Amino acid sequence: MATSSIHDLCDHIDAFRDDMIELQRELCRIPALAPENGGDGEAQKAERLLDFIQDWGFDRIDLIQAPDDRVSAGYRPNIVAMLNGRRDEQTLWIMSHLDVVPPGDLSKWSGDPWTLRIEGDRLIGRGTEDNQQGLVSSLFAAKAFLDRHQRPERTIGLLIVADEETGSQYGVQYLLKEHRQLFREQDLFIIPDAGVPDGSMIEIAEKSILWLKFEIRGVQTHGSIPQEGRNAHKAGADLIVRLNALYRQFPANDPLFDPPISTFEPTKKEANVPNINTIPGEDIFYFDCRILPQYDLTDIWQFVRDAARAVEKEHGVSVAISSPQQEPAAPPTPADAPVVKAIQKAMLELRGKPCKPMGIGGGTVAAYFRHAGLPAAVWATIADVAHEPDEYCLITNMVEDAKIFAHVALQTNLSG
Repeated sequence: MATSSIHDLCDHIDAFRDDMIELQRELCRIPALAPENGGDGEAQKAERLLDFIQDWGFDRIDLIQAPDDRVSAGYRPNIVAMLNGRRDEQTLWIMSHLDVVPPGDLSKWSGDPWTLRIEGDRLIGRGTEDNQQGLVSSLFAAKAFLDRHQRPERTIGLLIVADEETGSQYGVQYLLKEHRQLFREQDLFIIPDAGVPDGSMIEIAEKSILWLKFEIRGVQTHGSIPQEGRNAHKAGADLIVRLNALYRQFPANDPLFDPPISTFEPTKKEANVPNINTIPGEDIFYFDCRILPQYDLTDIWQFVRDAARAVEKEHGVSVAISSPQQEPAAPPTPADAPVVKAIQKAMLELRGKPCKPMGIGGGTVAAYFRHAGLPAAVWATIADVAHEPDEYCLITNMVEDAKIFAHVALQTNLSG
């Protein structure tokens, strides 16, 4: 790769700064909310984006419609924009998403969530970081090649999908099920939807997620005669204490992750009785478990059920256990995978910064690619304020990440 070539591309990307801000402004003003979040989907936002990029010169732009009769358009939009490379052995896929989460309590915002505000280096508005930063960065990385009439070494494929925030049934999962032929095992997959403020982390692995709901049923009675009832709250508290032994039962340590252990934490607690002098006959609480990939979730379930049976026997209550969410960990992307090495090379040459592969406790859409045998890396330079009031994207991050994507596309070593 000629040094002057990447430097020229970076200069070109710097010149896009105002155009990138303008696209953020256009996207921010369209609330692309899923039906689960009270919205009408992403069709309007997709149409505006297609209007914006249709004359850029992509070799191909497809709109793939995932049928959904809950929204007025009748479908959820997935955009595929392709720029052919000098060679076709490998495609660099960069996946971002159209949908956003609701703004929440408007009183916590300093302005309208759907109107972009610029404060110094910050672009403030719902969706600016999650995930319009990655969307805009990837688009303008491709535009730098298009404007210069220059072919990248790898083909660039931009995936701009629906439904990331509410399960991906109409986004990534739909594409992998109905359009699997788009993707090859040798392709590179970058998902700019998580990261750290200096860009020095590449997410390559995730823990299993297991959310547990416990419903304790006892017998309600007056607080002065506890012997006449069965205290569901006391039984629940006992179960919570017993379940702390999960840490001792599953103690493995993996430095790839932060924290390096499995975690088993009680979280949400539903109200039981409204007054102090009543023994509650019902108690409902939840656990959030993030489990290292080496453990089988059936073993976790067995330990939990055994603890529940012991509580039932000791307190004379019944314990029902269900799981609002259960997601076994996908196979990790190898730390030396071509996509990882490509990002590391770009970071070292453009920013002089090493980039460390790591695992996380949260779940990302990368898991769907990994389950399909497609090693994916989650990487971006982010302020990490997604879903917060006054969510913002740093303009610097948006511009500089576009340069990293351009560098990866221009690398001549197709094995990474």
